[in-house]
Amino acid sequence: MKTLLTNASIVLRDEILNDASLLIEDGFIHSINPDEVSVEQVIDLQGDLLMPGMIDIHCDALEKEVEPRPNVHFPLDFACAQADKRNAAAGITTVYHALSFAHEELGVRNNDFAANVARAVHEWQPHALVDNRVHCRYEITDETGVPILKKLLEEDAMHMISMMDHTPGQGQFKDMAAYKNYLSRTYKKTEAEIDDIVERKVSSAAGAFERMKELSTLAHQRNISVASHDDESVERVATMREIGADISEFPINLEAAKAAKSANMATVFGAPNILRGKSQSGSMKAIEAIEHGVADCLCADYSPAALIVAVFEIPKLVDMSLAEAIKLVTYNPAKAARLEDRGEIASGKRADLIAVGQPGGLPQISRTWSAGDLVFQVQY
Repeated sequence: MKTLLTNASIVLRDEILNDASLLIEDGFIHSINPDEVSVEQVIDLQGDLLMPGMIDIHCDALEKEVEPRPNVHFPLDFACAQADKRNAAAGITTVYHALSFAHEELGVRNNDFAANVARAVHEWQPHALVDNRVHCRYEITDETGVPILKKLLEEDAMHMISMMDHTPGQGQFKDMAAYKNYLSRTYKKTEAEIDDIVERKVSSAAGAFERMKELSTLAHQRNISVASHDDESVERVATMREIGADISEFPINLEAAKAAKSANMATVFGAPNILRGKSQSGSMKAIEAIEHGVADCLCADYSPAALIVAVFEIPKLVDMSLAEAIKLVTYNPAKAARLEDRGEIASGKRADLIAVGQPGGLPQISRTWSAGDLVFQVQY
């Protein structure tokens, strides 16, 4: 099948070509501005921006599709289908669903439940619109999660792993009060239940380094990237690099972000942070990280729809071209996730593409192609 996309502004890695065309053949990008060819389909994009499909390496929105309210659960195939459609409409053609493995303390984040969700993502994939993958978030104070995660690795049911430490005093929870408030507000935990959780976390901290190291080694053996989470210091970054982390997700401050960059770790910040102008936990603003040159990737975090709007907002806020901003959600995360077949518009790459219009001045997805198939279309 050959499809010619015409009248587009095509985003290459470092520039934008105006009034250009692109040929898709059998799911891959064949050429840009091809000579006259015989095709089965011609689509006039009417001046829309044509860019690579976005690659989101951290989004936990699927957890909310599964559990929209505490202890209220939808069927897993239903939840996966809804998340898949949301990502197609948001222009995300490769999504790493971030699933937390945190023993039995946080509802859907129960280890066995999270493993079932991970497997459900893979079971739904033959019917999916976009490429759905699994990002396992391991709570390092939980000894019981290791065998479950190792099993998912053996099943090829994991595509990324990150190491989290939500013990009070670490990362986003800077004190005990903040942590207790989070558990009470979000998961309706009683004071006694919260005290039990904290006690278990502290007592299980011993051996965390060895557990992280083991999981990191096994992941790298399968060419899977490893991420740290909420790094708050140079020392923390050094520790995570020592266990093999390739990525630093949501470094708390500029010092930690600079340390991660110096250690050749890709850094990731949240797109909602750009739209809101602040971090939900009071950490460094994503736009400040971009301005200081320590941000490699943007992720949806909890809002897939925020990603494309944040990308277009960046050139308005800092000295960065739109082509460079787009790399934060395409080329850079592809590199961080070890995906060599996507992330840019170039001959031979997978035809994961999105067309972007701006109705009312708001960037919105008008079409999404996944491996050359048109999976989403809307007329503004």
